[in-house]
Amino acid sequence: MVELEDIFLRVIKSGIFRNRDILKPDYIPDKLPHREREIRKLGGILAPVLKGSRPSNVFIYGLTGTGKTAVTKYVTRKLVETAKKFNVNVKVAYVNTRQSDTPYRVLMELAESVGVKVPFTGIPAAEVYRRFIRGLENLGATLIVILDEIDYLVKKHGDDILYRLSRTNEILSNSEISMIGITNDVRFSEILDPRIKSSLGEVEMVFPPYDAVQLEDILSERAKKAFYEDTLDDGVIPLCAALAAKEHGDARKALDLLRVAGELAEQEGARKVTIDHVWKARDELEKDKVSEIVRTMPFHGKLVLASIYRLQMRKTSPPTTGEIYSEYRALCERMDTASLTYRRISDIINELDTLGLIEAQIVSRGRYGRTKIVKLNVQPKIIEEVMLEDRYLEGILQ
Repeated sequence: MVELEDIFLRVIKSGIFRNRDILKPDYIPDKLPHREREIRKLGGILAPVLKGSRPSNVFIYGLTGTGKTAVTKYVTRKLVETAKKFNVNVKVAYVNTRQSDTPYRVLMELAESVGVKVPFTGIPAAEVYRRFIRGLENLGATLIVILDEIDYLVKKHGDDILYRLSRTNEILSNSEISMIGITNDVRFSEILDPRIKSSLGEVEMVFPPYDAVQLEDILSERAKKAFYEDTLDDGVIPLCAALAAKEHGDARKALDLLRVAGELAEQEGARKVTIDHVWKARDELEKDKVSEIVRTMPFHGKLVLASIYRLQMRKTSPPTTGEIYSEYRALCERMDTASLTYRRISDIINELDTLGLIEAQIVSRGRYGRTKIVKLNVQPKIIEEVMLEDRYLEGILQ
């Protein structure tokens, strides 16, 4: 109890944070450095709604932490503010489909965005859709629907929800609907039914990763409001930016590093956030993130990761995809389970690369052609700890 009181008092008395919420990923600042071009483009796509025309549907692609959601929320917020000045009825409905992970829940959130309350369960999805349509018609508005992480929902439940929403304007007489889909999967459109692609007629935007210099600017802007003056050592922001730039230019990673470093300094009762706090924050975040990802991975994904781990522990050079597949098949035989195809394992390797667990690089072997070499991008100890939690898999790393 005494220890807890000490912790509480350190935070209360701390002169580190002015407002830590500014460093959280769901905070939308008034200024988004290095996304001016994307802001202008998305603003131009949506602007026709101010003159009574329905905007084009938009699909926004880019890796995690490249500002897709922040820019979309920023632009639509400004759009609604401007629409009010000109007495144009524009509504925005934001749904994160990883959290609202069924078509029913998506439709429920859309219904509630137009003022229609729907029970959490108990009625057919078709009825929820009808209530949503009635509610929207009663509003007489243009509704901009933002479906964040839309690839997650489609891969899990199919693309019927997109087809239904893409045809909604055909049955509306007093309102209109436009969609903005946000996805981390640059190949997302390839899995859609051609009819849906045709109905959507979407405009595509691609958000490039941030580099280290751009991430420094982003962190500096946030730090001015998040921390009290003279509480960050000179190397803290550049180090956070450099570490995040190595992970596909992820601004969320950079912000999390800075926030957790500040929290560690606060818990220690330190006066300043130092480089040591950043390194400790990196280790803590990596452990938490990797543990959660590996823990929730499908069975064969874990086997592929275990294969990479085993090869890296034995070999002095990074393994190739062919070597990984051979190791994976050996593990499947050892566990008396059917193995997946080489192509599917190649897809899993790409997924692990996207998640940041490994780094996969294509290299030339001269007259032997090209191959992909792979190395772990996380501490092996973390993988060991998570695998040991699973009684069925605990022995496969040996």
